[in-house]
Amino acid sequence: MTDGPNRRDLLARLSAAGFASLALPAEAFAQGAELPPTPACEGHAGATPRQTEGPFFTPSSPQRADLRSDGGGTLLVLSGFVLTRQCRPVPGALLDFWHADTSGQYDNRGFRFRGHLFADQQGRYQLVTRTPGLYTGRTRHLHVKVRAGGQSPPLTTQLYFPDEPGNRRDGLFDQKLLMTLRPAEGGQLGRFDFVLAG
Repeated sequence: MTDGPNRRDLLARLSAAGFASLALPAEAFAQGAELPPTPACEGHAGATPRQTEGPFFTPSSPQRADLRSDGGGTLLVLSGFVLTRQCRPVPGALLDFWHADTSGQYDNRGFRFRGHLFADQQGRYQLVTRTPGLYTGRTRHLHVKVRAGGQSPPLTTQLYFPDEPGNRRDGLFDQKLLMTLRPAEGGQLGRFDFVLAG
């Protein structure tokens, strides 16, 4: 027996309240079927693994949920929840994302493909960006820091793309940090739920 709601209970309650489907950019995704949550959260979930920050974090990123800039690339809409280990939503959690551009370069002078956003009152977040390009020695990935309230230090980790050939060779790759992805008209829908340790 668990002392908190399991994943199905949580999503059923949110769905009943009208919160299960996240709004997607209309120009890219007319269809919006719900993706299975990752990682599974049954009673007491394991915390999302920490990973290295990488050499390219820049503090004080702008608050924005849309990191797209001029230029091409595949649209990526990433959404999910920030949860406690008891599967309870974490309202107002800060998520700070950054990643390489479509050619594998980081913007270290400005804030291209960098920004932070806040989870809503149900712990939901949604990021709109472009799929990052590859660079030597790494597989395709996103960087993120997640902080809830006065949590210190924040969860610093990286999210990975499924079916990438570079996953097998990347020394930092962790299967537990794979996003769930599916193609949609105009790009990809991604899903990842963050589970905070404390």
